[in-house]
Amino acid sequence: MADRVHPMPSPSSSPLPPPPGRRPPDHHHQQPSVADDDPDPAAAAPATETTPLHPSFFHDDHPLALSPPPGTYIIQVPKDQVLRSPPPDRARRYKKLSGRPARRRRLRRACCLACAALLAILLAAAAFVGAVFLIFRPRPPSFSVPSLAVRGLDALASASSPPLSPSLDAAVRADNGRNGKTGVEYRGGGDVAVSYAGERLAAGTWPAFRQAPRNVTVVAVAMRGQGVRLTDAQRTQLAADRAVAAVPLTVEATVPVRLRFGKVLRTWTVDVKARCEVAVDRLDGNAAVVNKGCSVRVKPLWWWW
Repeated sequence: MADRVHPMPSPSSSPLPPPPGRRPPDHHHQQPSVADDDPDPAAAAPATETTPLHPSFFHDDHPLALSPPPGTYIIQVPKDQVLRSPPPDRARRYKKLSGRPARRRRLRRACCLACAALLAILLAAAAFVGAVFLIFRPRPPSFSVPSLAVRGLDALASASSPPLSPSLDAAVRADNGRNGKTGVEYRGGGDVAVSYAGERLAAGTWPAFRQAPRNVTVVAVAMRGQGVRLTDAQRTQLAADRAVAAVPLTVEATVPVRLRFGKVLRTWTVDVKARCEVAVDRLDGNAAVVNKGCSVRVKPLWWWW
């Protein structure tokens, strides 16, 4: 039997696939022919991926120097080259910046706790004060002037009278009868004054004493004046009032007062202002006093509960 010999395929009959990493030649694009008289064989070789391009290829004037096509590029960095910790020169700054959020949270929490504690204290104090005043029901004391001794004012109605230094001794009645559970402590430093038609005649000091609940105390107040002189209109009006035996006088008192609830609890000191309108029948000796009314003013509102 004769041996059969298989013919080898020729390159033109079945082309081999290009090696990996190399682009197949484009049959539709003809490479430019190289002149036979080119002395440099390397310049005549076509530019492929394995052949380095000439530096003039990247020149701005070269026709192939184009910008990269637009699109999205993904750059993959190996894991062994990713820095998981800051460099030593920035470690302190990284630690400082990373600790700011926790520090701010602690500061906000502390501010919220302080505000809540202050609000709780204020609410507790308000509740305590409200309970105390609802239990004791404090009322302001009332005042009146039962008697008044006048000396040195009889010459004020005369037009030729020199400046006078009158003296008045008043008995002031302080009544705490409306308070059944609250005592009143009158502090020192208060003053009492008597005036006529807006002109102060004499002034004195209010004595300090304690007044029990449902107590009435009559206080003697000595008042002295100096260099008192009235205008012509005031002298004319004073003469007319003395003729009818009804000279109007105003007694004003400003007294610092502190409330007492039981034996231990006390309030802070507040000023009680009293104003009494009275009328006397004479300007010398012990005059008969007619009270026309007294008003009491206190700044804190709890006095009027």
